[in-house]
Amino acid sequence: MQVGLLIIGDEILSGKRRDSHLAKFIELLGERGMQLAWAQYLGDDRELLTARLREAFASGDLVVSCGGIGATPDDHTRQSAAAALGRPLALHPEARERIWQRVQQTAAEQGTTADPGHPDTLRRFEMGVFPEDAGIVPNPYNNIPGFFVGDVYFVPGFPVMAHPMMAWVLDRYPQLHREVGVVERSLIVQGAMEASLTPLMEAIETEFPGIKVFSLPSVDHPQWGRCIELGVKGDAERLDPAYDALKRGAIQFGAHISTELVR
Repeated sequence: MQVGLLIIGDEILSGKRRDSHLAKFIELLGERGMQLAWAQYLGDDRELLTARLREAFASGDLVVSCGGIGATPDDHTRQSAAAALGRPLALHPEARERIWQRVQQTAAEQGTTADPGHPDTLRRFEMGVFPEDAGIVPNPYNNIPGFFVGDVYFVPGFPVMAHPMMAWVLDRYPQLHREVGVVERSLIVQGAMEASLTPLMEAIETEFPGIKVFSLPSVDHPQWGRCIELGVKGDAERLDPAYDALKRGAIQFGAHISTELVR
């Protein structure tokens, strides 16, 4: 099972809001020895969202979707999820109760009386309208939940809500947690071209299954100038032999190694 992230909102694509979900999700995954396999940014377009969510539900991946689950006209994620699943939308009873608790709390703080039939309350209940048979993702910030169907989870776009909800999702999958996380070792190589090093990279991946080789060229690095960061990443217990082979190959090629890095 791979892990994917969907970040939804026109405000992200237009630059009105800066995304913080990607970096935080990678951090939360790293704390559990996990890795992000893919991520997508999507606008508030119902047809596009429906198509992408249909793919997510069919993928078998663990997917977290951030944003667009509110009840205003520019929020389409809940409706798109239902369409992708071919299910009707329905007010989730637990979500309704959690939202009602929030309404009562807010009324008490303001010194007013909560009314379950008030138009504002009814609009708030709409935030608990999810695809039929969805589960609940608790929201520790204001108790207005997200939802999930299968292994696809939906959380709000607000980072203060989304980030603890992301952690809750990941903790539901202890079988994906790894005590030994993915690490990297790399070389700063000068005096070589990427194309010339490609056969070495291919040979390392063939000899050490499960290890990925990467190459990050720079033409004006502030410290090393024109160079290539050439490295391997994977499980710590299998990394060292692959790195040693990579280093030997680079030296035999005649490249100059400026420094070595571990992450």
